[in-house]
Amino acid sequence: MSLPLPRRGALLGALALPALLGTARAQGRAPLRVAQYKAGDALLLRLAGQAETPYPIAWSEFASGNLMVEAAHAGSIDLAYGSEIPPAFAAASGARIKIVAVIKGDVNEQVVLVPKDSPVRGIADLKGKRVGYVRATTTHFYLNRMLAEAGLSFSDIKAVNLSPSDGRAAFESGALDAWAIYGYSVPLARQAGARVLRTAQGILSGNYLYFARAEALQNPETAAAIADYLARIARGFLWIDDHKAQLAEAQAAQLNLPAQIIRDVLENVSQPRRLHRPDAAAIASHQEVADEFTRLGLLPGKVDVAPLWDLSFGRRLELAA
Repeated sequence: MSLPLPRRGALLGALALPALLGTARAQGRAPLRVAQYKAGDALLLRLAGQAETPYPIAWSEFASGNLMVEAAHAGSIDLAYGSEIPPAFAAASGARIKIVAVIKGDVNEQVVLVPKDSPVRGIADLKGKRVGYVRATTTHFYLNRMLAEAGLSFSDIKAVNLSPSDGRAAFESGALDAWAIYGYSVPLARQAGARVLRTAQGILSGNYLYFARAEALQNPETAAAIADYLARIARGFLWIDDHKAQLAEAQAAQLNLPAQIIRDVLENVSQPRRLHRPDAAAIASHQEVADEFTRLGLLPGKVDVAPLWDLSFGRRLELAA
């Protein structure tokens, strides 16, 4: 298991980073093209005092990791992150991405919800029930695992594939008996009276993966910028520890959500968010996810995720640390 990158001087990049970045800026290099979710990395870097990079950043906003993988493969972005699942599908499709870092984060917001007056008290009680989920996402993975632990399968429930917004509408209208969902949908539903049947604690790894366009890593200046960027993200994660209220207020303004909802999520995480170098344990976790989706019939046979991982980039991340 990898150790979290140190607080002091972590992830400063390769030894030649300052010279490379200085040269790149002087020559007017193209910006580092970074994908983010709404109210994501750009906001975090600005609040944490990490936004003044010696290279320009071009931000693109995406709604899902799958779309980010497609954009990286197409060459329109250089760096993105998401759950372990989109890169597993990328391994099957031959997408040209490389995983360069691992975020170890929260899984408490990945849950199965039931209405407050539901008679359902355990996963086994979902047999024959209408259960919403999002296909080929973490909800698909942990719901399948939970059902298996209870001696059930997807064929034993009335599984309904819905987007988060459609799932929320169906759940609130009573069209679903349970809802496997993630993110801010969880505290919003709980505020309206929903009950958590089970969290994904002990099922999901909590690993979220930063992946780069493969060709970007072949350019020394771009690779150095990626290492520097990840250093700033790592420091941003440390900043969150003591600034949850400030982050919640800023995200609330962009997401149009109550700040207290976001703060509740930030203050009840299963583990603080930290950046780690790629290692064998992370690859094994990723392979387990890919194997699960093969068993579900969503991936074509055995898919080897190891070639996606750039273990040498971990050395770049740790040199200055």
